[in-house]
Amino acid sequence: MLTKEEQIRRFETGFPWLDIVAAATPEKGIQVLSEAEAKDAAAYYEKASVKGKCKFVPASGAASRMFKDMFAGLSALEADPAKPLPADAPAARLVRELKSFAFYDKALFGEPAEDAATQRSVLSKLLTAEGLGYGAKPKGVLKFHRYAAEVRTAIAEHLVEAQEYMRNADGSATLTITISPEHRELFDAAIAAVKAAYEQRYGIQYNIRFTCQDKATDTIAVDEDNKPFLKADGSELYRPAGHGALIYNLNEIDEELVSIKNIDNVSCERLLPVTALWKKVLMGKCLALRDRIFGYLRALDAGASDALCAEIRAFLSHELCVEVVPAAGESLADALRRKLDRPIRVCGMVRNQGEPGGGPFIIRAKDGSTSLQILESVQIKGGACAGTHFNPVDLVCCLRNYKGGKFDLLAHVDPETGFISSKSYEGRPLKALELPGLWNGAMSDWNTLFVEVPLDTFNPVKTVLDLLRPAHQA
Repeated sequence: MLTKEEQIRRFETGFPWLDIVAAATPEKGIQVLSEAEAKDAAAYYEKASVKGKCKFVPASGAASRMFKDMFAGLSALEADPAKPLPADAPAARLVRELKSFAFYDKALFGEPAEDAATQRSVLSKLLTAEGLGYGAKPKGVLKFHRYAAEVRTAIAEHLVEAQEYMRNADGSATLTITISPEHRELFDAAIAAVKAAYEQRYGIQYNIRFTCQDKATDTIAVDEDNKPFLKADGSELYRPAGHGALIYNLNEIDEELVSIKNIDNVSCERLLPVTALWKKVLMGKCLALRDRIFGYLRALDAGASDALCAEIRAFLSHELCVEVVPAAGESLADALRRKLDRPIRVCGMVRNQGEPGGGPFIIRAKDGSTSLQILESVQIKGGACAGTHFNPVDLVCCLRNYKGGKFDLLAHVDPETGFISSKSYEGRPLKALELPGLWNGAMSDWNTLFVEVPLDTFNPVKTVLDLLRPAHQA
């Protein structure tokens, strides 16, 4: 972790642009599987040996961004209490279609109506502590989906998913959930409300672990002159350093196979078959890649023939887009071993439907080697680069080496891949330092495979109105 002085220097120098060779595409960099190949990959997962499995769910932070438009609507109604919101305003639509949301409760909200008083009442009861208080709660405990016999929160849907594709040999399913300490009681209550019933219904035992972002990973904020940002009391402001700080939490996991999926990317249970199938596909591809890499490393231990080195070099180039460039004085065999002996990740990629910005790319490092990387738009000079796919944060990781030991994930972070973002505090602008992203620079030095997955597997809830989409309506 950088010292305060090093962080301030980073604000002054910025981060270098990455050398983009090309966007990863089905022609080079993204595997598109046939139906038979997908079934084979899922079958490989079912039969492979693995030292424990874990579902890793980033769920930190409140859902305030999810309700940004609703807060704006409430502010407008409070400024002019007699004037209803325009019909096309997002907040007006929420009130109009209120009964379609899983959190609708007639006793609390009453009947939806178009008048200003009703709009103001509904939004206030939704967002503030006098009602549901959703404006300050984490997404994981919000009611996402309504079924005939129950209403499920986002975290409840992750429990249902886990039993479908993350069962251990002993009939358990392990979840590691990243939360903020102040939200622990809310998550405890949301899980306690369903855990016993789901264990009986699905014949599963859940092992649930909470993990919090270490305050030591917070980074200093600066003003527009790159001086430490001072709060009203004169103290320096430190902020959570983005999802990149979660590499520390991931590094604490002992299980070998880890599936990563954001808290808001869940759908109704009717889509679980396709979700589970493609999670098994990704895990099967990851384990097959693990077994091939482990085989090569053991073969190198037995003797690095020219033929073996040529085979490994071709494999890295064709399968992982890794061009190996030995360092000065380094043998080709040692360079190949260095490239092979690292954590493994397989990332699902969905077809780009017009989303701007980042995604999967082939990048050239300073040493001349190439690799597959996921970039955010802020890491790309000009802010965008045309590509066929984007990353929905649907990852599977293998965290153990070929001798059975754990990788130190912190040793595989590229510190040059963080970024600086513009934020505000108490109405004043500031600059924030984001650590290399969990699935970006924090995994820069991993062996990476990109696999196309169906768009049906990607159903995030970025705004509350996303809950009106078909994937969230049972």
